[in-house]
Amino acid sequence: MDSAHSSDALAKLRQPRPYPAVSLLMPTHRREPDNAQDPVRLRNLLAQARDLLQNDPAVTRERRADVLDQLEQAAAEADLVHARDGLVIYAAPGEHQVWSVAREVPERVVLSDTFLTRNLVAARAAAQPFWALAVAADRVSLWSGEGEQVTEHTGDGFPMERSLEDPDAERKERIGDLPSTFRDEQTRQFLRQAHEALRVVLASSPRPLYVIGGPAALSLLEETGPLGKDTTTVQQEGLAAGPAAEVWRAVEPLRAEKASADREATLSELDAARGRREFAGGLDEVAQAARDGRIRLLAVEEHFRAVVRDYLDHLEPAEPTDLDARDDIVDELVEQALETGAEVRFVPDGTLSDAGRIAGVLRY
Repeated sequence: MDSAHSSDALAKLRQPRPYPAVSLLMPTHRREPDNAQDPVRLRNLLAQARDLLQNDPAVTRERRADVLDQLEQAAAEADLVHARDGLVIYAAPGEHQVWSVAREVPERVVLSDTFLTRNLVAARAAAQPFWALAVAADRVSLWSGEGEQVTEHTGDGFPMERSLEDPDAERKERIGDLPSTFRDEQTRQFLRQAHEALRVVLASSPRPLYVIGGPAALSLLEETGPLGKDTTTVQQEGLAAGPAAEVWRAVEPLRAEKASADREATLSELDAARGRREFAGGLDEVAQAARDGRIRLLAVEEHFRAVVRDYLDHLEPAEPTDLDARDDIVDELVEQALETGAEVRFVPDGTLSDAGRIAGVLRY
């Protein structure tokens, strides 16, 4: 199960698949007793998917068997004991994926020639993913953060480790030529390699970066060159080997400060847009602007969801059971905005109460 979904991974998911590509979405629960219902709901959705496949004349017997097998494998991999807020399962001929997201998703099963990704896109934007680099003289680790979850990134050369033992240390100490750890050239080279590897990661998956370490380690790393304007240093030693919970605690106060500053900046930008008549507020106005590709900045309350019917010229409130109801319209608007290069910011509930809980700054 993967929760650290990158832009590259989401782009690959949007690529066409051989029909049928099954998208199974289900809200899940983090705690007892609510999570007791999740296995039952999953079995019911799997049965619904099975019926759709069996009743679709465009699906051959071989492909039906293949996709059903992929669905069963995915269901077996789904960890409902440690679930978050939503479960997304994808299955197509020869492949399956399971995603756990920290954002509620609507319950549905869709057969198409592409996977339904809008809920993953919105979940990623809402989670505000970040990187944390923990630096020591003998180990440099990279941590992927998303919401309240932090996991160690094991790839792209990370974690980096080396021994601090110097076979010639005794002789160097006798003649006074044993440098301190962070003045040693081998340490400089070690951190230089980590710096280069990190730049590659940031280029492929840009996120805010927190660099954690003691003053000497941070100073030496900074000497190798800048890591980007969205980099924050955290002076705390002893986290190069984790644990993940301590890495999260080290960066969380700074993330909270940044979130508060971002919220105030967002409100200021929305107010300025009103004065320039470049403002859209509420689902109807935002939906039209998103269709036209006019949104430069989209602001959404964190838990805003809406079920609507889309009449093209306006959206009308609806029930999930209504014919043609769209119960993920907010996530769809987030995806549309991101696809046209807009910035999306999620703000606390109640922040946009005077604008219908969703608002945008327009390009023109």
